[in-house]
Amino acid sequence: MNNDETTLLEAAAGHLRARDLTVAIKEPRRDERIDAWFRVTKDKKHIDYAVEIKRHVTPQTLGAVVAQLKQWGELTNKPPLLITTYLTPPIADRLTEMHQQFVDAAGNAFLNAPGMFVLITGRKPEKDTVADKPSRTFTTAGLKTLFALICNPDLAAAPYREIAAAADVALGALPTVLTGLKRAGHLHVMGNKRKLVATKRLLDEWALVYAQKLRPKQLLRTLVASTFATWRNWNLHTDGATWGGEPAAALLTRYLEPGILTLYAERVPARLMVEQRMTTARPNDQHNLVEVRKPFWGEGVTHKGRPDLVPTALVYADLLATGDARCIETAQMIYEEYLAQFFRAT
Repeated sequence: MNNDETTLLEAAAGHLRARDLTVAIKEPRRDERIDAWFRVTKDKKHIDYAVEIKRHVTPQTLGAVVAQLKQWGELTNKPPLLITTYLTPPIADRLTEMHQQFVDAAGNAFLNAPGMFVLITGRKPEKDTVADKPSRTFTTAGLKTLFALICNPDLAAAPYREIAAAADVALGALPTVLTGLKRAGHLHVMGNKRKLVATKRLLDEWALVYAQKLRPKQLLRTLVASTFATWRNWNLHTDGATWGGEPAAALLTRYLEPGILTLYAERVPARLMVEQRMTTARPNDQHNLVEVRKPFWGEGVTHKGRPDLVPTALVYADLLATGDARCIETAQMIYEEYLAQFFRAT
């Protein structure tokens, strides 16, 4: 744990102590992987929380953060607790609705345990927060490379040129990216052999930073479709488009009814726009929206078995990036059915 994380934990603990709660912070064992243990005591009754520290939580990263917390709660068999710098009231409200407990350094908190209930929202931070330090692992090239490896873990052992082609990154950027993955413990290197350490935590970390840094850059245009309700009958093949996000999830699970249609295509599909009578969305449009996003991957990265869909890991990440509770629930369903077999829990 670094100094910034220790300071953040102490600030969160201090706000709880001001509410007449006793808080003890304990560092975890190395094999426990969580950031800290919080023992919160009131009236001689205590509860142990498995703490996950996230310096910043935004609407775009909320889903990935909740997915990580859920995983650590399942692994430790203890309630997960989010500790962060600051949560805006809308994000705090959404976390509360999802029953995800939290404390931030501004004093906002939600604890709900036997004999203990704390709910404080709307408090503002006393000073500006410090931006996260950049990571070589999660540069744009790093995100694209990691996505290609997540979709095809065997690719890690391939020649650099093949990895670069699959990730659609410059060959010269690859040594730095792979070195960063190795230092972060995501890539095992023995001699000339490389192997991706495919874990659920890695997938969720990728999904979180993807939502933050890469996903916003891929949006080409947002449209309104008068034939929105008939989306299952649209012919995407001629325009070389594929379904992502909510419609892809609907086709995979038959559970989610899309609120927004996400298409991945190299350019805005002109033929489809004419056929489905689409127009450019205005700022106040909220219904029948179609977002067209540009693919960011290269050769051979496809959905295995469904050429009309983007890779499953991207469907999962795009669902989390909505921050919507039902989409997050659907993402978990997709993970369990389609992805869990390829990723270790820790």
